[in-house]
Amino acid sequence: MCCRRGWYLVTLTGYFGTFALLMAWYTVLAPSPYFPVSLVLLVLGTPLLFPLRGLLHGRNYTFSWSCFLALLYFIHGVVEATHSNTTLLYGLLEVSFTILWFAGAIMFVRVGHELEDR
Repeated sequence: MCCRRGWYLVTLTGYFGTFALLMAWYTVLAPSPYFPVSLVLLVLGTPLLFPLRGLLHGRNYTFSWSCFLALLYFIHGVVEATHSNTTLLYGLLEVSFTILWFAGAIMFVRVGHELEDR
């Protein structure tokens, strides 16, 4: 998994996994009883759309700054995992996907810089 293409796929797996999990979680699996579904999807889903084009095109800069976004969703997953037993599984899944996203993006950029230095 030391090649750049492999890290690209790891990053996209984490990114799209996070996106799909949040969409399914708040619409079908366990909608919030306190907030409208549309508001939750707007607040949680919109920031995920910002890096989409750059990630799909493999741009180093987008991979770099999307790590900050992954950390925000990581925090959300940790809070949800520790909040109650009903959201434990979904929170842990979100944490797992964001770790894939973060680690994959970091390694994608790192391998890219090593290739440029040669």
